[in-house]
Amino acid sequence: MLIRHVDAFSDRPFGGNPAAVVVLEEAAFPTEAVMLAVAAELNLSETAFVHALPPGGDAEWALRWFTPTTEVRMCGHATLAAAHVLRAAEGVEGTLRFATLSGVLSALPAAGDALTLDFPTAPLREVAVGAGTAAALGAPVVRTFETGEDVGDLLVELRDEAAVRGLEPDLQAVGRLPSRGVIVTAAADRPDGGYDFVSRFFGPAVGVPEDPVTGSAHTALAPLWSARLGRSELTGYQASARGGSVRTELRGERTLLTGHAVTVLESRLLVTP
Repeated sequence: MLIRHVDAFSDRPFGGNPAAVVVLEEAAFPTEAVMLAVAAELNLSETAFVHALPPGGDAEWALRWFTPTTEVRMCGHATLAAAHVLRAAEGVEGTLRFATLSGVLSALPAAGDALTLDFPTAPLREVAVGAGTAAALGAPVVRTFETGEDVGDLLVELRDEAAVRGLEPDLQAVGRLPSRGVIVTAAADRPDGGYDFVSRFFGPAVGVPEDPVTGSAHTALAPLWSARLGRSELTGYQASARGGSVRTELRGERTLLTGHAVTVLESRLLVTP
């Protein structure tokens, strides 16, 4: 089993969000136990498994994503990483269509060797700010939103960029909240800083204490900030230790996410779990 380690939403090695990509030779996935064992061994926020599908269907590839502890319904950075590997290492050209738990997701070539992901826009529903949420984050909360089944996160707006960057949440308490994870966000302090909003993502409940750059979160961030700022095209900066930028374009029920990816490592699994 050949494994490629890709830094997604970054145009340089050791930035963005690392993901592992396994392009399977067989036209089927291994057992869930095997995929979980491989993902746990690699211990990245997500490992993507992909295999070819028969021609003539809605998608050419089947794709699944696993954290070190569980399978997830949607993952942006590992989809970007998988598309990058298929293009750069496997020689696949044109639009890539993936059959996933969240329906058919596409990856299209973009300018400057970037890739654009076509994902469903998360349906936002504002909910009351829970005392447990504010306590878990350790910061005052402005507004909170649920993000729908596919994303499954709680989206929390904080007062400003400094609050997002300086946040030190109680990860055990965050892990007890009834969501996959928590997205925290605020508007950018400077309109000329190269990005329009900032975010961070915490997912201890699925084995990801802090995710460096979360593509799926931007399907919720895009409609929030596009409505607030009055523009369909924005740039988000995820202010983790590694950091990374995601260009978003809101198109109604679909959101486009654009970024770069870089392969940094290839390895081969020598034993079968």
